[in-house]
Amino acid sequence: MKKPVTLQQAIVYFGDSDRAFEYAKWLRWPDDKLTCPRCGSDSNSFVKTRKLWFCNGCKKQFTVKVGTIFEDSPIGLDKWMTAVWMICNCKNGISSYELHRCIGVTQKTAWFMLHRIREAMKSGSFMKMGSEGGPIEVDEAYIGGKFKNMHLAKRHRIQEAGRSTSKAMVFGMLDRNTRQVRAKVLPEVERGTLMCEILNGVKSGATVYTDGLAVYTPAQRHFIHETVNHVTEYVRGEVHTNGIENFWSLLKRSLGGTYVAVEPFHLDRYVTEQVFRFNNRATKDNPLTDEDRFALAMSQVAGRRLTYAQLTGNGAD
Repeated sequence: MKKPVTLQQAIVYFGDSDRAFEYAKWLRWPDDKLTCPRCGSDSNSFVKTRKLWFCNGCKKQFTVKVGTIFEDSPIGLDKWMTAVWMICNCKNGISSYELHRCIGVTQKTAWFMLHRIREAMKSGSFMKMGSEGGPIEVDEAYIGGKFKNMHLAKRHRIQEAGRSTSKAMVFGMLDRNTRQVRAKVLPEVERGTLMCEILNGVKSGATVYTDGLAVYTPAQRHFIHETVNHVTEYVRGEVHTNGIENFWSLLKRSLGGTYVAVEPFHLDRYVTEQVFRFNNRATKDNPLTDEDRFALAMSQVAGRRLTYAQLTGNGAD
């Protein structure tokens, strides 16, 4: 059977446990050189009836799930792969309630599964933006409810703390040349914090476009810095931040329309999810398919682990 290209085909394809096992095995060890995730030994024997390996190095058994986001999960690979397919390819994400109805697990389990998949969606790059000569758009977005709609007690707490806003701040940068975005939640909107992120993420001497926020003023010392004042204009020739604004609109659409209520403690994971979909969207120069995005996410599951205690902040395992 050919590899799936649609959700319906993926459900049928991975509904076969043997096929799902072989696919997960191929993605994790594409060169067919199996190594123990605990000790790294390549000396092992396969127990076909139980679909696991016995390591001759550490004398322990391991499955294709060990050392991945799937570890210690009783959920079958067929349901896991369906969940990965859906979160990678649903443009506005998928809620835990919808997933629990689709694959037949509890809402709490679906919520935990989605956060574990988001852990696999993380991508870190040491290459600075602007290395290929394109301009960089820098902007920030504020995520949260309107102050006037908050409970009176919450409004009083915010006012007593002396904060200008109760919203969480997300900082983002878009490379116009590669059309790749990087975004993360920052604790505060301060000159030092934002400039540190720009200096660490953008090549010195690159062209940087921002809005007229005063905290970006020091950028002119290290970059070709131009601003656009949103009070009077949004575009001045090539100077604008519409590209990163497009990303903010997609992020806010998923948060407001699909997830509805997101705790600031977990916000960074939802940002990571949207960054993954945005950076791996189908373009004219890079026509990625749903299967391509799925395979990319599945290839990143190894070496990442997220326990329920870590996720909820009730202790680290």
